Amino acid sequence: MDNSKVIGVGAEARLSLINLFGSDIVVKERLPKKYRAKELDLRIRKERTKNEARIMFRISRAGIRCPRIVALGRFSIYMERLEGVLLKDKKISNKEIAESGRILGSMHSLDIVHGDFTPANLISDNSGKIYVIDFGLAEMTRSEEEKAVDLLLMKRYLKRNLYRLFEDSYSKTYNDSEKILRRLVEVEKRGRYQTRTLA
Repeated sequence: MDNSKVIGVGAEARLSLINLFGSDIVVKERLPKKYRAKELDLRIRKERTKNEARIMFRISRAGIRCPRIVALGRFSIYMERLEGVLLKDKKISNKEIAESGRILGSMHSLDIVHGDFTPANLISDNSGKIYVIDFGLAEMTRSEEEKAVDLLLMKRYLKRNLYRLFEDSYSKTYNDSEKILRRLVEVEKRGRYQTRTLA
């Protein structure tokens, strides 16, 4: 990609910005890992790329906002560039908190966990709509444990009053929220917390 500009590098992927037919496109490319056997590395990168794209497509069809996929390569996802501000970089409004809770509740209703659901992966666009980004750790699962961890990540980030608003909105959206909230209490008692990184 001769006209590419690197805009971010994570644990397993590089984000680049390119211009394609007059439009700015973000390319997420999974990088090879030399410590893995070559065949295993190829399979992992291919499967994770397909999984991420599949999840983005599924939530988009359900009305949850995320970057629109333009094209898919073996190890790369080409997607629209979103204009807006990460919630972590602004004063979050009550409306944005409530919308974030509804988004996570809707994802969990689809049995999709994000894996790193924090204000660092939520964008407010110029019209105030919230988009979810970075599905590198996302999974399709019914696991109450993993859903509880999604909540825990937000709980650790937000002040108590904001988290209560987030949780209330989540609970009104997701029918099985009581089970997840009970599991969240268990998770917190065990002190389980995994540091998440961009995949």
